[in-house]
Amino acid sequence: MRRAFGIYFGAAPWAASVSVVVMVVGGLAAVATAWFTRALVDGLAANDGSRIWAGVAGFGALAVVSPVIMHVSQYALRDAERRVTIRTQQELFAAVSAHPGLTELEDSTFHNRLRLAHEASRFAPTQLNSMVLAIGQEAITVVAFGVTLVRWSPMAGVLVLLAAAPTLIAQIRLARMRGAMLERTVPMFRRQNFYSALLLDMRAAKEIRLFGLGSFFQGRLLRELRAAQSQERHQDRLALWVDSALATLTGLVSLAALAFFVARIADGKGTVGDLMVVIAALAALQMSVSGLVRQIAMLGETFVMFAHYVDITAVIREAPRSPLPAAPPLERGVEFDDVWFRYAPDHDWVLRGVTLRIPRGTSLAVVGDNGAGKSTMVKLLCGFHAPTKGAIRWDGVDIATIDPASLRARVGATFQDFMTYDFSAHDNIAVGDISAIDDRARVRAAAVTADMDSVLGNLPNGYDTMLTRAFSDGDVPGVGVVLSGGQWQRLALARAALREGADLLILDEPSSGLDVATEHEINRRLMSLRRTHTSLLISHRLNTVREATSIAVLSGGRILEQGSHDELMASGGRYAELFRLQASGYDDALTTRAAM
Repeated sequence: MRRAFGIYFGAAPWAASVSVVVMVVGGLAAVATAWFTRALVDGLAANDGSRIWAGVAGFGALAVVSPVIMHVSQYALRDAERRVTIRTQQELFAAVSAHPGLTELEDSTFHNRLRLAHEASRFAPTQLNSMVLAIGQEAITVVAFGVTLVRWSPMAGVLVLLAAAPTLIAQIRLARMRGAMLERTVPMFRRQNFYSALLLDMRAAKEIRLFGLGSFFQGRLLRELRAAQSQERHQDRLALWVDSALATLTGLVSLAALAFFVARIADGKGTVGDLMVVIAALAALQMSVSGLVRQIAMLGETFVMFAHYVDITAVIREAPRSPLPAAPPLERGVEFDDVWFRYAPDHDWVLRGVTLRIPRGTSLAVVGDNGAGKSTMVKLLCGFHAPTKGAIRWDGVDIATIDPASLRARVGATFQDFMTYDFSAHDNIAVGDISAIDDRARVRAAAVTADMDSVLGNLPNGYDTMLTRAFSDGDVPGVGVVLSGGQWQRLALARAALREGADLLILDEPSSGLDVATEHEINRRLMSLRRTHTSLLISHRLNTVREATSIAVLSGGRILEQGSHDELMASGGRYAELFRLQASGYDDALTTRAAM
């Protein structure tokens, strides 16, 4: 609650002040209406002009003040929602980005909690504030009318108030059950959203239509949606039975109290005006107690969701730790020292005692079968995960003791699963080093390195062409362009080349999607780039690694052999076997073509 109020009052202090005033006025309005009615009725009955006009003046004031306050309150609430949304979105995604590694983002449980936190971030602080103020407003009404009833009959007044206790207890339990239900259904709604996004994904559209997957994915979407709604329906039915039973109980108690007061007034122990106040009090108490209980129940449900937001954003509110030292310029080299790694304690080892060294200014190529652990080495070297055992050293210093951001600033990389951003061509390259976002010459030079300058220059709007048809740039006319897979890969290489000051260049399968001619040209340019960097190259195409200073063969998470291309070919080991196997495929193709 403190966190929600801190966000709300911090983002929109004037709106918060207005809401407090509205709470007090709203809570007293029903009571004032009842007493002004009593003044009118009794004044008319006694022909007392002062009481009549006091009632009229009171109603007049309410008629003017209440609508104005309502409109001001609605404006304040909408403005507060906008301001709170900006603040919570900023906090939430700052917290997600504050995690230096990928461990959380590769955990489905974290994504479930993130989904709840994201939903709560958009409404919970405002809603919690509104609920607490609504509870305060209803409490003011209950207390004011409760005092009125107790004044005329302590027993009847207390009985009416106590009738609300079972409702309060039941609603608190229902709120906890609904909160637990929300947590259970989050994975179902996440999968349902996945299938709906998949059916609208342009990248998946070809396979969905070719393989006739539309009905299949739609069936799965509806299965998840029905499963989630089934749990919601069960909860709603339970709430319906409980609420109906308790409402009946409260109504019967109010009816008994009304009969009691009518009998007293019929005996001459009160006026008609008093009866009007009693009727208004009983009606208002029933409505206010019902509203009070409902708000408390919703409060508990919202607490469940907002708790996930509070937990996830705690990372940016923790006391700052002593800053880690920055990574210095690479002078000696990078080293894997007996590195073991697995993604979870119950998983198999991905790396098993890997020991490698990449001296400054040299290039190391790592080759091996799929699943050998090559891309995992890249993740560890970038600090996305920490070794389970062993260490990775930068000039002899364990990178776990170095500031991750400073380390990554000294690394240029292209990943096997590179991103295709729905941005302009210029921005797709510039994200490789955001400091170059306004330096068109640097961006173009990186594109030249990746052999993409002529392709991008010939687009309808040149480098400003949107590389997507899903979005448009309002400042640039025309329809976006979708690049081929090989062109996207070269654009990813341009991103890596943009970071000119990087000490270490990581190329994870940089030519897997390229044709032979383009691959040859790209490799020629990358070789010149690698000569000015310390580099780690991962590739299945062995012809692209033969110029590396050293080549390591990885199998089952272990280093089988290491040496230069000539040394490994001479040793006749696994590398020589793989190289000859790939070369024989080209030889067979050439022989077949010659025979034809």
